[in-house]
Amino acid sequence: MELSLSFIITIFLIGFIGSYISGMVGIGGSIIKYPMLLYIPPLFGLAAFTAHEVSGISAVQVFFATIGGVWAYRKGGYLNKTLIIYMGSAILLGSFIGGFGSKMMSEGGINLIYGILALIAAIMMFIPNKGVDDIPLDQVKFNKWLAASLALVVGIGAGIVGAAGAFLLVPIMLVVLKIPMRMTIASSLAITFISSIGSTVGKLTTGQVDYIPALIMVVASLIASPLGAAAGKKMNTRILQIMLAVLILATAIKIWLDIL
Repeated sequence: MELSLSFIITIFLIGFIGSYISGMVGIGGSIIKYPMLLYIPPLFGLAAFTAHEVSGISAVQVFFATIGGVWAYRKGGYLNKTLIIYMGSAILLGSFIGGFGSKMMSEGGINLIYGILALIAAIMMFIPNKGVDDIPLDQVKFNKWLAASLALVVGIGAGIVGAAGAFLLVPIMLVVLKIPMRMTIASSLAITFISSIGSTVGKLTTGQVDYIPALIMVVASLIASPLGAAAGKKMNTRILQIMLAVLILATAIKIWLDIL
């Protein structure tokens, strides 16, 4: 792969934009970066990545983008440690189960499961959750076993299709568990970091990572993700929720277009 200045700048900007949005709204960002990596370099006459290379680069990048976002949210009581432990452990277990189980499923079956989960997530984002953001962060309560059970289901679905599943976790936290928006964003970044460990190790050990583009994306992530998180802290929570809803809806539409 030819390493020109235009190639480095293009990959860096893709990583920067995706990670900035990731830090702002609390998702890994592969929703945005996957299509950008796949389609943008060829538009500028640069070498095209294969789907395997894109998924490998995205896995590594999500790992570092979520570290940057969590670091930016470490102060202010936004990280709910109990929520992170219960949901993080369950989604990690689920992703391993899904990863192994996917071998026994057809590609159509895998895409259908993900499409259904994405559609449910999109619908949930438009359900009003008034009053949740008024709860003081130190008084947030939730059903721990319900949180773990739902995270396990998300983990299995995400493991089957090889994604982190953050865009499914966020509406669950907001609508079902009644977690305030900023705590949801910070905690989902931490949970996505945990769930991305398995996929990152898997991609690296099976040689699916193109190291130079991945390194460029990592540098962009470590700069942009904390900046996005800082911007997210200052934004109106309603605007953040609308941005998330649009991103999740776009994901659901893309998945269903691929299925149909």
